[in-house]
Amino acid sequence: MGKITKYLNQLIVGNVFDTPEILEKYSTDQSVLKIKPRFVAFPESTSDIQKLVRFFNQIAAKDIPVTITVRGSGLDEGGADLGSGLVISTEKLNKMLEIDSRERLVRVQAGITLKELNTALSVSGLTIPVGGHDNETIGGLISNCPTDLFSKKYGGIQKYVERIEVILANGEVLQTMRYRKYAAAKKTAEKSLEGDIYRKTAKLIKKNESLISSLRKDEYECAGYSKVKDVYKNESMDLAPIFFGAQGTLGVISEVILRAVPVSKMPVRVVATFKTLDQACDFMDEAKELKPREMNIYDLEIIQEAKESGKNLDGVIRKLEDGFVVFLCFDEKKNYCLKKITAIRDRSPRNAKFVIESPENQMTLNEFQNTLSNYLGNTRGGERVPVLTDFYLPSENLEYFMKDLNILHGKLDLDLALYGSYSSSIYSLRPKFNLEDENYNKKMATFLRAGAYVIERQGGKLAGGTPEGRLKAVVTNTEMREPEKNLYQEIKKVFDQNNILGPDIKLGAVSKFTLTHLRDTNSPKIML
Repeated sequence: MGKITKYLNQLIVGNVFDTPEILEKYSTDQSVLKIKPRFVAFPESTSDIQKLVRFFNQIAAKDIPVTITVRGSGLDEGGADLGSGLVISTEKLNKMLEIDSRERLVRVQAGITLKELNTALSVSGLTIPVGGHDNETIGGLISNCPTDLFSKKYGGIQKYVERIEVILANGEVLQTMRYRKYAAAKKTAEKSLEGDIYRKTAKLIKKNESLISSLRKDEYECAGYSKVKDVYKNESMDLAPIFFGAQGTLGVISEVILRAVPVSKMPVRVVATFKTLDQACDFMDEAKELKPREMNIYDLEIIQEAKESGKNLDGVIRKLEDGFVVFLCFDEKKNYCLKKITAIRDRSPRNAKFVIESPENQMTLNEFQNTLSNYLGNTRGGERVPVLTDFYLPSENLEYFMKDLNILHGKLDLDLALYGSYSSSIYSLRPKFNLEDENYNKKMATFLRAGAYVIERQGGKLAGGTPEGRLKAVVTNTEMREPEKNLYQEIKKVFDQNNILGPDIKLGAVSKFTLTHLRDTNSPKIML
């Protein structure tokens, strides 16, 4: 154990490690990257985080920079959970601290997972309606701010966050809240890093009024610090939005206050199979008026691959060689919705197949819902690496995009089966790559750039459903408008003067560094 590690262990209640086994474990996440840290810390309180951040900020001021990366459950697919310096894991910060059932407010530590939180809330008949991974932490959900499966109906994690406690780069604690004009002016007058941040952020927003106005028109943009557009609302100021999608580069989230909602009734599911994409889209365009909780589409290849691996899906798909499968889930006005779906079914092409949930077919539908996990986890012949995932694509351009995809398939010889949420317009492609192929790096980089071009060509955005992290930044950093990039760089300087918080994530990501840190073996853990 090194001297710095020993000193840090004396400094905090939690633990800091530099042992090879732990460093190796935290050198990968769900991305295709591998970056080995120098230290991994497991703080157990806000105070622990403060001490860690303050120490590394002080040595950075003396020209001894050690980067700090924040990691939740390690589920990030863009490499934002990885760092070459200190990795702060929030695994031990997983407690629900307070609950006010009457006001439906809950205060939690940032490392509590979505499943842990919703399980605890269910006792009070409450929930946070986010369609994310069960093991995603609340801090991770805020840092990545994904457009999740329920976002179209329920608004995503940002709708349920009331306040955020953040440890700033110098160790100060910032607790966000929406301040009216007079209170905001008082905050800007404070002589502290927090006061500097309020004052300088306010000036930056005023200076870039026209640019920020244009950002407000763009709902689907997660690159940079685009949520700065929501800091000012109705003559009030709240810094909380700026941390959504910041991926730990502006501060370390330690606690969160959320507003829960009543648990909805048990949902009812529908699966429909179509021969052509235009048939599937016509059906979904009608069905979206019913406001389903989920409306997802899958290339039939995904379902067929799961079937070949042993999944019993005869009750869902027929002997189609190609086509598309639509999954719907309703949690309100279920009888009304099913009546409407039945009417749509009766007008659909004769080759369309519908499975509407009943007590007899629940097991079949459960098995169907596991097909995507089966598809992504099948590593025979290579790994389905997350390179082009969670991108935005206008639904009206989906058919044109598929034509471009067929051309891309011919040129790159990759299996490009599309899946995603039609309701929120967020899609993914997960072709297989052989990570031990000596030309793998080149093939992956070619696919990333070619895919990004096709997405942009059809009016989409590469970082439309999740932020750019390290991987998508290879493209987004070169395509971002210069005034927008300058604004985000200024914001980063305001929050992190010594540039220690994830400096090579998002805007600081460098193509050469990212592409030379691609894994050359399968991921040691795949969480589905």
